[in-house]
Amino acid sequence: MTAADSLTDRIGDAVRASLLEAGFDLEAVELTPAGKRRVLRIAVDRDGGITLDDVAEATRAISAVLDDSDVLGQQPYTLEVTSRGVDRPLTLPRHWRRNVGRLVKVTPLEGAAFSGRIVEAGEGSVVVEVRGARRTVALADVGKALVQIEFNRPGPVDDPEDAGATDDIDENEGDS
Repeated sequence: MTAADSLTDRIGDAVRASLLEAGFDLEAVELTPAGKRRVLRIAVDRDGGITLDDVAEATRAISAVLDDSDVLGQQPYTLEVTSRGVDRPLTLPRHWRRNVGRLVKVTPLEGAAFSGRIVEAGEGSVVVEVRGARRTVALADVGKALVQIEFNRPGPVDDPEDAGATDDIDENEGDS
């Protein structure tokens, strides 16, 4: 473990409780040099996603903790608070839960990679629909999983059994 890793762990430990109290999960802490300053990037998330107002609220909570602690010492820093980002791997059960309905590419520890839509997410496994068939995957068996960007993402489906059904087409129309 490097000194930078140790410092980011200490920063995470310092701000985690305040973020949880405000309803946020701490997703990542990154500290990088930038000339005579440092840039502290902290990624947060919550169920339902993050808005700009949420980022402002999380920034206030983090700033208050950092102002009251000496975890960063005397060297100046710039704080950047952001959302988790779609390009981050799904590593925790809450990541999967927050992405139900999204297309994901899964690379298992063994076997070939596959893409499908997350249908259900539990603490130890997920159900992914792959070409119409449901596949249960243990999270422990996932090597890497990334949400795929969709420009024409289908809308939400209240009942997964109704996926693909349309109410606006009458198949018997014109047969009378």
